[in-house]
Amino acid sequence: MDLSEQLKRLFPDHVPAAEETSSPEQSFFSGQTDPVRCIYEKRKGKPVTIIEGFDMDESSQQELAKKIKVLLGVGGTYKAGQIIIQGDYRPKIMAYLTDLGYKVKRVGG
Repeated sequence: MDLSEQLKRLFPDHVPAAEETSSPEQSFFSGQTDPVRCIYEKRKGKPVTIIEGFDMDESSQQELAKKIKVLLGVGGTYKAGQIIIQGDYRPKIMAYLTDLGYKVKRVGG
């Protein structure tokens, strides 16, 4: 007897909810054709990661920037179509964006 059969015996009136096919994180992806660029630079001697090339509106980019900053626990900003993150976090950012469904191209360093 597996778990689902045991649950049916304990709760015969319960109707299981249908599972969602897409996660809320994937609401950013808009069928983008060009890859997002993940760039490493040094500004004033300090490393920064710049993410650019999104095909989405400004408010969605700002929301995505906030999620990336919270994920990494670092500072950053959104300016003129670029998400600027303090520090070199290209592998983690690229993995996160790939999970969201974006094609990511690593640039620099």
